[in-house]
Amino acid sequence: MPHWLQLMLESLPSLLWAALIFTVPLTLSSFVLGLTVGLGAALGRLFGPKPLVMLVRFYVWIFRGTPLLVQLFLIFYGLPSVGILLDAFTAALIGFTLNIGAYTSEIIRAAIGSVPKGQWEAAYSIGMTWSQAMRRTILPQAGRVAVPPLSNTFISLVKDTSLAAAITVPEMFQAAQRIVATTYEPLILYVEAAILYLAMSSVLSALQTRLEERLNRYGGFLEARA
Repeated sequence: MPHWLQLMLESLPSLLWAALIFTVPLTLSSFVLGLTVGLGAALGRLFGPKPLVMLVRFYVWIFRGTPLLVQLFLIFYGLPSVGILLDAFTAALIGFTLNIGAYTSEIIRAAIGSVPKGQWEAAYSIGMTWSQAMRRTILPQAGRVAVPPLSNTFISLVKDTSLAAAITVPEMFQAAQRIVATTYEPLILYVEAAILYLAMSSVLSALQTRLEERLNRYGGFLEARA
């Protein structure tokens, strides 16, 4: 058996374990929390009072305009200077959540804005309140529009979690770094890590395609093309 293949097989369990224990939970938790933050921020920017609108704009401006790695460093290494101590996983979770929240807020805001005004009027004409119209009419339609960009954001997040290695989170990429430190085979181990990230992204892309096809059964490009 070639040396490189043997090394990959021997290191595979450690990489998969790190992915299962840290990479996957960090990705899922960050995305769910970030989506919640993004929805709140989008609604606040669209329907909130002017001070809230300005606050949301400032939040989005900061987190979309600065590198994610810098944000993670500020949270993990910077906050202890003002007496706020966070463990690595919590710091990464906060950083990814706030970053994802900023991006998803713009996606959701645009999706809600794409719903025709007539949908609001139709909802009000049958006696719905604002919250009922939003929950039953507007968000379902906006959600269909938002699925592709939100899916892309989620797939990007899977890869971005590798940045958590820089603040000592023992996720999959840091597991590869630790093995490199003992084997002195960076090319083989980093290629293996890249293949695993590629595999996860490919699975998620396939699921995204199936989800979009399912949603398009109810109208849209695929139905029009057929």
